[in-house]
Amino acid sequence: MTKPALTPADYLKKILTARVYDVAVESALELAPGLSARLANNVLLKREDQQPVFSFKLRGAYNKMVHLSREQLSQGVICASAGNHAQGVALGARKLGARAVIVMPTTTPQLKIDAVRALGGEVHLFGDSYSDAHGYALEQQRLQGLTFVHPFDDPEVIAGQGTIAMEILRQHQGRLDAVFVAIGGGGLISGVANYIKAVRPEIKVIGVQMSDSDAMMQSVEARQRVTLDDVGLFSDGTAVKLVGEETFRIARDLVDEFMTVDTDSVCAAIKDVFVDTRSIVEPAGALAVAAIKQYVATHQTRGETYAAILCGANMNFDRLRFVAERAEVGEEREALLAVTIPEERGSFRRFCELVGDLPGASRNVTEFNYRISDAKAAHVFVGLTTSTRGESRVIAETFESHGFGAIDLTHDELAKEHIRHMVGGRTGLAHDERLLRFVFPERPGALLKFLSLMQPNWNISLFHYRNQGADYGRILVGLQVPAAEDTAFKAFLETLGYPYIEETDNPVYRLFLRN
Repeated sequence: MTKPALTPADYLKKILTARVYDVAVESALELAPGLSARLANNVLLKREDQQPVFSFKLRGAYNKMVHLSREQLSQGVICASAGNHAQGVALGARKLGARAVIVMPTTTPQLKIDAVRALGGEVHLFGDSYSDAHGYALEQQRLQGLTFVHPFDDPEVIAGQGTIAMEILRQHQGRLDAVFVAIGGGGLISGVANYIKAVRPEIKVIGVQMSDSDAMMQSVEARQRVTLDDVGLFSDGTAVKLVGEETFRIARDLVDEFMTVDTDSVCAAIKDVFVDTRSIVEPAGALAVAAIKQYVATHQTRGETYAAILCGANMNFDRLRFVAERAEVGEEREALLAVTIPEERGSFRRFCELVGDLPGASRNVTEFNYRISDAKAAHVFVGLTTSTRGESRVIAETFESHGFGAIDLTHDELAKEHIRHMVGGRTGLAHDERLLRFVFPERPGALLKFLSLMQPNWNISLFHYRNQGADYGRILVGLQVPAAEDTAFKAFLETLGYPYIEETDNPVYRLFLRN
């Protein structure tokens, strides 16, 4: 006989009696002052990144395991996880003296794999996603007689995650308009929604997914669980192809609204959290903040109060490079453009002077990539700082009005992912070319000084620069200088005073750039 579905009242009792504080801490609920000021709304951050395993997942995992019998614990437990649940199970098993077998997708960040092993978990890597790992874990469960600890589709796990909402409402008893919650398989939002709708039903519960991993949103729209063919892996903590049966039932009935966010907006949200807290959350941990910003922009709200659950901070260090690269574009603090400049004397300098005269706040060049390829026109990939959304279009129109063809690439994935790194190559036009690596001071006028000291008959045939946030910039420049003018060129370099290394004889240059 099928058990009747648990009601919000049933879940409320489970949440109130959940055993989580043997391993978890009551995380802080903090105002994000900078973000609140910018959005003209109060943004509260629920700091689940402060947990011992840097994620909320240990709450549900431990609550499930502490309800197992002694016999079940003696046999051991198994789970499938992209990393955070795995750490919760491993920590809980160590606390309870049980064996823990952890199946993780092969795409799991090494940081999370190492963390699970450090907690005593036996790691098995299988498949490309959580769903693949889940199937393998169920097979091992049967073969080894282990107890499966589901990462989201289990009432005890859901109740453990619901203690986060219990803490939020205890920590903030004033006005609260909405709580924003990241969704992977749905365990977190199921626990949060059950508690909030039982205690303060006027508060909206808003679920957030990545635009390329929106299984819950699609399922609710279809009124049945939908299996995604593939999921994006940037937010590996929410990369779930199929949500749970119980979590789908709860989310369909109790969640007020669903939203999706993209990679760039999540990168910008990671930066927002860092600016206000000096902590770095993982992509899944920033989904709720990205959604709040999007919600405010869409609904033009002011003076409301929102809570974002920062659900995890298990970020691979090498991913920070990508996050920093995309954060400015996600916040629209950087405009990327393709600009066409006539290949004639003085046009490069005229372009640089126009950049300094563009309307709006003072602008810095964040990127400049160019390689001579046409006798009549130069095609330049350029990045410029911006201060408000929509400025990239205005900048492109300004360039056009001054005779420089311009295409706004700020939202072009091909340009952002690949083309910016591919501007260059061999050319038959770069005769007498000398290649130099310069260190420019990161201050206004550094490039114009370089251009003003050049001999008028020398031509820039290559220019590669990207602002890396340091107090100096590393720049690669190709200059067409006739051999007879070597003395003048040396005098130019000495007068310029910027540190440099000549790379004209470098074999890499000759292999890939020299005709």
